[in-house]
Amino acid sequence: MSREFFAFWFLFAISGQLDYIMAMNTIPIPALREVIGQSDSFLHFQERLSRAAGIDRPVLIIGERGTGKELAAARLHYLSPRWQGPYVALNCAAMPSSLLDSELFGHEAGAFTGALSRRKGYFESADSGTLFLDEIANLDQQAQAKLLRVVEYGTFNRVGSSSPTEVNVRLIGATNANLPQLAQEGKFKEDLLDRLSFEVLEIPPLRQREGDVDLLVHHFATRMAVSMGLDVRPEFTAQAMSALRSYHWPGNVRELRNVVERAVYRASGNTVNCIDFDPFGSRLEHLRPSSPEAPAKPADPSRQVDLSIPLPEAVRTIEDAYLQIALERSRFNQKKAAGLMGLTYHQFRNLYRRLRREK
Repeated sequence: MSREFFAFWFLFAISGQLDYIMAMNTIPIPALREVIGQSDSFLHFQERLSRAAGIDRPVLIIGERGTGKELAAARLHYLSPRWQGPYVALNCAAMPSSLLDSELFGHEAGAFTGALSRRKGYFESADSGTLFLDEIANLDQQAQAKLLRVVEYGTFNRVGSSSPTEVNVRLIGATNANLPQLAQEGKFKEDLLDRLSFEVLEIPPLRQREGDVDLLVHHFATRMAVSMGLDVRPEFTAQAMSALRSYHWPGNVRELRNVVERAVYRASGNTVNCIDFDPFGSRLEHLRPSSPEAPAKPADPSRQVDLSIPLPEAVRTIEDAYLQIALERSRFNQKKAAGLMGLTYHQFRNLYRRLRREK
């Protein structure tokens, strides 16, 4: 099956189901139509997501910030047999750990100060549907233990209750953290990780979606022009498009949307010539604490060269240092480390293997 044929088939099939769902007036999901792309990596991810949607098992979605993890979770639900049931989402990072237990599992009247009546938690609200836990790595050990019991047995106790409550919920978790590494460090329960990772879907970052930047620029620019009431969508010059294509997009699709919409908003006339990747620019310079000392001048590289060390050995030392620092900062996620070093994943893997052979 060719990539073009699969792209057509996928968009036709998914759009048809979403049209039917919205025609039934069961859910307002216009945001689901913003899943746009034609790159091989994007279509491969969407194909895996569509297959996983039909299997009633937990799924983990991993990816960098701004890649659309919550959007992917919503698609999993609405393409699944549970699509007529509730879809409930909770950002674990936005909830204080002291409240997570009560929010997830509910509480009885009088369970704690201020608990005046029984309250359903997120699990009960998602009964017969899907519960999406974003930033699942932020759950504390107590919440993880209770979550493990729900995943295994489908029961839990409300806070302040000794009677079990049964639920039928499909769980979807999302994170940009390295859960296997956290499990090795004792920060995430290995048993829970095993239960949640029936399928692990990794959303490709925008820099690995070749050709998708152009599609997304057109989409976001059109949407912004419509919202501004413009008669014509501003066109991006070749120079502006070149800048957008070559940017590394650490904030992925979310950042691209902001950059494109800001460019349309600021454009004078029907042409976008300038791309502003940093809306703050130098505007924060005056907010930085002043120092009585003069800023240090950058060191002269020629004064740091040690000619007693052969150049190939010095280069290997620098490469190894870059590699180790990038791996540590990315929590040993090699794809993230490659992005930090400005390399593709394959370039990173080749460098990694070569340095290991030479040690």
